[in-house]
Amino acid sequence: MIDARIQTDVRSAPILPLTTKLGPVHIAVTEKAKALAIWRDVVGLELIAETGNLLTLGAGGKPLIVLETGATRPSVPRTIGLYHVAIHVPTRPDLAQMAVRALQRQVQISPTDHLVSEAIYLWDLDHNGIEITFETPWRGTLADPKLGHYAVTTEGKPHSGREPIDLDGLLDELGDKPVLVPSMPAGTRIGHVHVHVNDLHMAMDFYRDVIGFAGYLLITSFGMGDVGLDYAPHAIAFNIWSGENAALPPAGAAGLRWFTIVLPDTATLEGVRARLTAAKAPVSNIDGGIETQDPFGNRIKLLVA
Repeated sequence: MIDARIQTDVRSAPILPLTTKLGPVHIAVTEKAKALAIWRDVVGLELIAETGNLLTLGAGGKPLIVLETGATRPSVPRTIGLYHVAIHVPTRPDLAQMAVRALQRQVQISPTDHLVSEAIYLWDLDHNGIEITFETPWRGTLADPKLGHYAVTTEGKPHSGREPIDLDGLLDELGDKPVLVPSMPAGTRIGHVHVHVNDLHMAMDFYRDVIGFAGYLLITSFGMGDVGLDYAPHAIAFNIWSGENAALPPAGAAGLRWFTIVLPDTATLEGVRARLTAAKAPVSNIDGGIETQDPFGNRIKLLVA
């Protein structure tokens, strides 16, 4: 049970423009067939391109996930890196379609109601975490830390943010004669990236004050914080569930290679570069932008749209 009373008030306005987006997330996997069995056949992403050992998957022709095959072992528990990547779908029936694909293939899922969104959690066969999310901001908002709970409904009732989704009710979205589809629709996007770190306050300082997202929540009792722009639940989340002494995974392990933040213009990029330099974070030039790391080693590429 989250004790939301043990919170630090980290709320702030974003420095980044609200037109900032998340771009493709690059993830290492061991084998193509094992990866596609989840990312394509259950999640519902299309295989857009295959170049060498890179599998580019997306929806409506838009790249969302790039899988790098050839990892020598699955992702290693209790390390820095990916907790999950959240793929946001346009409609609730799209979430229901994904649930059906998982149930048909007997893939374990965890449907969870966060009030401001509904989410289905699962893992690929290399233990990379995946969240499929449908945003429901009209149902409520994240709570003020002083109120002592995670979220509050539009009627003013507290909500834990961790209640189970009524799966039968979700599947009712498909109607009496459902037409099942294999792929996610156009408009599907990367909604947020959730990473393992080993210091919540350091992570908040980096993602809020250096990268420039708005501060949302930091719940020390739960070991998690998050930042965003102007929508719930968040754009970047981070936790210390791997432990305070968590280190980067060993070479060759599956897991996060990097995630991408797409900025609207060069002026915004140069503002981020200046803040990174002032914070003594690593910065290197790449095609279309810069690459950096958070204080724990999670790699980030910032590109101009």
